[in-house]
Amino acid sequence: MSETILEIKNLTKYYGKVKGVENLSLSLNRGEIFGFIGPNGAGKSTTIRSIMNLINKDAGSVLFHGKELTRDDVEAKSRIGYLQSEVFLYDDLTVKGIFDHHENFYRNVPSAAGIHEKRQELVSRLKLDETRPIEDISLGNLKKVGIVLALMHNPELIIMDEPTSGLDPIMQNVFYELLREEKEKGNTVFYSTHILSEVSKVCDRVGIIRNGELIRAGQVDEISDKQLTFVTVSSDEVDALVAELGVKVLSREEDTVRFANHFPDDELIKKLSNYRIRKILIEEATLEEMFMHYYEEGQADGKA
Repeated sequence: MSETILEIKNLTKYYGKVKGVENLSLSLNRGEIFGFIGPNGAGKSTTIRSIMNLINKDAGSVLFHGKELTRDDVEAKSRIGYLQSEVFLYDDLTVKGIFDHHENFYRNVPSAAGIHEKRQELVSRLKLDETRPIEDISLGNLKKVGIVLALMHNPELIIMDEPTSGLDPIMQNVFYELLREEKEKGNTVFYSTHILSEVSKVCDRVGIIRNGELIRAGQVDEISDKQLTFVTVSSDEVDALVAELGVKVLSREEDTVRFANHFPDDELIKKLSNYRIRKILIEEATLEEMFMHYYEEGQADGKA
């Protein structure tokens, strides 16, 4: 049975009358990378800031190893690594100065043993120049500094908000490899992103958030439901065909339609055999298409 590392129960946060998140519940297990996906403004950062106690929750709880994670729990937070979406650091320090300062926080923390060696390894792999002043480095290098700060103290829970923004493709691949290594060590990663292609590369499970509510969660291959395909059909009888199948047309051009299909392939072909079909194309849904499908379903159901 999987060990639960982080559990969020009925998390709710409003900004005045504006909903940030509402009744959001999910759990993370040891040694997994959990992708938390949704467009900008969906509630990802609100969730993460609530976990880290950077903002006050209106309701709900966040448990780390079964214990409420509070703002002043220094011991628990020493075992957590955090990368915010936008990295803000002391401009008057060098990269080395920032890392030295960070090391000092963990001098007497047993779980952070080997922090200097880990720092040196990360600096080398991410190709950082520690002599550069923070105020002079690019946004990409600033994000790399943030990654080092999140990982160098060997945390068992790593929370990352839009971690690849600003990284070039080569550094993104290095970053993905670092996450896989953390997973192999048994550490847990909470990975928030709006870039869907990243999820299939590194994540084991995924949760989809829309307007502050978790609308679907499961294994990546469960979210990429193999029963959902996208079908394009050309037929003189396209209106009757669509009416019998009861499908929602995604696009139409004269007598050619494209629709999302939940029927098994053999059942679909049997139904279509009643019509004169000139052309048919059946495509497996991509993660991006699945994501949009769930979002549109949620809107159709009236979920806010």
